[in-house]
Amino acid sequence: MSASASTLSPPSSPDVTASSTYAAADFAPVDFFDVDGLLSDEERAQRDAVRAFITEEVEPIIESHAHERTFPDHLIPEFARLGLIGPHLPTEYGGGGHNNIVYGLMMQEVERCDSGLRSFCSVMGSLVMYPIWRYGSEEQKRTWLPDLAQAEKIGCFGLTEPNHGSNPGGMETRAVKQGDEYVLNGHKRWSTNASIGDVAVIWAKDEDDAVRGFLVELDRPGVETPPIEDTWSLRAAVTSEVILNDVRIPASNRLPEAKGLRAPLSCLTQARFGIAWGVVGAAQACYDAARQHAINREQFDRPIGQFQLVQERLVEMAQSITSAQLMNWRLATLKDEGAMRPQQVSMAKRHNCEMALEVARSARQVLGGDGVTSRYPVMRHMANLESVITYEGTHEVHTLVVGQDLTGLNAFV
Repeated sequence: MSASASTLSPPSSPDVTASSTYAAADFAPVDFFDVDGLLSDEERAQRDAVRAFITEEVEPIIESHAHERTFPDHLIPEFARLGLIGPHLPTEYGGGGHNNIVYGLMMQEVERCDSGLRSFCSVMGSLVMYPIWRYGSEEQKRTWLPDLAQAEKIGCFGLTEPNHGSNPGGMETRAVKQGDEYVLNGHKRWSTNASIGDVAVIWAKDEDDAVRGFLVELDRPGVETPPIEDTWSLRAAVTSEVILNDVRIPASNRLPEAKGLRAPLSCLTQARFGIAWGVVGAAQACYDAARQHAINREQFDRPIGQFQLVQERLVEMAQSITSAQLMNWRLATLKDEGAMRPQQVSMAKRHNCEMALEVARSARQVLGGDGVTSRYPVMRHMANLESVITYEGTHEVHTLVVGQDLTGLNAFV
């Protein structure tokens, strides 16, 4: 990352009146059904701490980072200090020890600012720390988890390949046992954090064609992590490839309890849970930008929020956000009870990503021409959400997962 990435200022723009500029500090969340009343004092306190940090420290600089395609890496220690990395994992290994409502609320507040920042946290906690905690040896847990939780080490996840996205079982990456080592060859794509990372959780097939998980230090000979820079989405995130050419790792780097495709898919379930909550934050930001604009912007001698069609848009947005909030709260309580099923996560990810995109698009229309400028966060959120609705299971794949659960009939074959 560029050394100057940490000191960017907000992008310059022409002088505009206060009535056409979004004030993140005036953010007022939708809570039409008093979901706040379902939260404990501790849950609210954790959320509010993250909300204050995001509003005061991150909102003023995020547009510049998106413009410049830089990740605000100076914030990483603060993410760790606030407990945003592995908040739902045991304190014994450096996690926060919080329930899943806190995990969700944290991801919601981070993504209210930017999906790329939430991706950083989700990958670290759910796609790197979780598989080490769930499938790793005690030595692997003690070696990696505390450093990852404190962001002293950065991790990434390698499952998707150039030719295998929705069909991860077709992966071509191979791990061949040679004495007390494994030799890995393959190519992973769309790996958040890889270019700034220290370790990758790589999924590969062994000699028996079984999917296994491996911890690959990214400074090993034969590892390359070129960034993917030709995107219009997640521009304030680090998105990379991981290329493995005869990479040798100790056999002790294999996650001993991970065998079969169910292991990486279980990690994705953890991350999808965070996505389902996170995109509600993005939707909240878009709604609030539209609400502020509708109140302050005047046309035909009245605020545009007084027009019926604008009010209809705001009501539809608030209604959609409310339904997603209630779904998330119930999903989290099921998760804390150990009763959550992956198919329920698929429905929440599918529903909430679609909801957030529709809210972003409707908010952009309320904002008129200003909606495509960086005076408002809406266009950036909209572009980010186009990635979020695709990664970790496309909208269509989650549709078929839920459809199979409802009918008992497999539409994938």
